[in-house]
Amino acid sequence: MYGFGDAKEPDPDSIELMEDMLVDYLTNVAHRAMEVAERRGRMQTEDLLYVIRNDRKKFARVDELLEMNAKLKDAR
Repeated sequence: MYGFGDAKEPDPDSIELMEDMLVDYLTNVAHRAMEVAERRGRMQTEDLLYVIRNDRKKFARVDELLEMNAKLKDAR
């Protein structure tokens, strides 16, 4: 939160609230991706991409991270 202008030592209640919101969001996205994957019986990266397809910023970031992961694998 400090990177977005908060104090170096944010209020513990703020930290807890942010953590709760993040966990709720990630749980929701994971459940939606699992629902998409049920047809195949196994969740894949494409299922997550399908769930976030309408959020351009998140989709672009996931795509960027996947590309970087592929480059790192190739470098090994």
